[in-house]
Amino acid sequence: GFELSPILWRKVKPALSAGRVQSVAVRLIVEREREINEFVSEAAFRVIANFILPDGTTVLKAELNRRLKDKKEVEAFLESCKNASFTIDDITTKPVKKSPAPPFTTSTLQQEAARKLGYSVSQTMMIAQRLYESGLITYMRTDSLRLSDEAMAAAADFISNRYGKQYYYGKFHVYKTKAEAQDAHEAIRPTHVELDPERVRGSLTPDQYRLYKLVWSRFLASQMANALYDTVSIDTACAGHTFRSTHQSLRFPGFIAVYEEGRDDDGEALGSPLPDLSEGEQAQAASLDKQQHFTQPPARFTEATLVKAMEEQGVGRPSTYAATISTIEDRDYVVKQDKRLVPTALGEVVTGLMKERF
Repeated sequence: GFELSPILWRKVKPALSAGRVQSVAVRLIVEREREINEFVSEAAFRVIANFILPDGTTVLKAELNRRLKDKKEVEAFLESCKNASFTIDDITTKPVKKSPAPPFTTSTLQQEAARKLGYSVSQTMMIAQRLYESGLITYMRTDSLRLSDEAMAAAADFISNRYGKQYYYGKFHVYKTKAEAQDAHEAIRPTHVELDPERVRGSLTPDQYRLYKLVWSRFLASQMANALYDTVSIDTACAGHTFRSTHQSLRFPGFIAVYEEGRDDDGEALGSPLPDLSEGEQAQAASLDKQQHFTQPPARFTEATLVKAMEEQGVGRPSTYAATISTIEDRDYVVKQDKRLVPTALGEVVTGLMKERF
């Protein structure tokens, strides 16, 4: 960085900076913007059916298990289904288990605080610093998933006493830290699990309370039992085409009683409870509708998704993420639009120069 920055001063303008972390972060944002600009959207059609079952009143909603790209193909398909006979071809019920997320590292705390609380990376680190200084959480700059035996034992007692033994994982739930991690500190956790968020709420600001609750809940959930679901899928077939209906019901909440991890994307919800049916039963198509969708370009980075990308690429360290994002904003390489990072003309010029020469 100290060798490259003077070149930028001469070639572009004074007061710029380059570095092995910040320059890569800007490049990620610039290249994502290029992907978005070069993206060509394609149309696709979903076919949704409402089947009337043999009792004449029950309706089964299902979706064709493939997407159709051509409008003529869709119209021809719908026409062929008008008077066709549909059969309940396959009914599958299977248990599904969902495991809790590991305790927080610096990057996962920053990502989850952005998703669930709307905090910026620097805001999250500032609040976490206060919680650490007041003795409520362990050190907040870490890339390790390691937990002390004492902490896991305390969590086991707390879970068994508050929720019941069936909610405990059954043994210490040890998570494997990445091989390249420095592993100098434990994962981020409450120093004393007995200090639940409501107990300390009066001594915290609202922001501190919300972040502490996030850390406390994630740690406790990491030592809790898996959530158990029953998933039912029904395939309705006609002339080699299959329509599928799916429903998932929660059998045992496990760790979800305390905490569920946020998502960057909005997953599609699984459908309504399905009727009791037998394979071989006949169904009549009451309606067949096409819904046109267009493929979407990749999303611009938020601070949280940039941190995730940097971590996946091995760029930077937990202690540098917040400072890096602040630096590239201060240098006017990127700006925020609707909480997403967009490269400026300066950012694109500097990235182009760096890629060409170095």
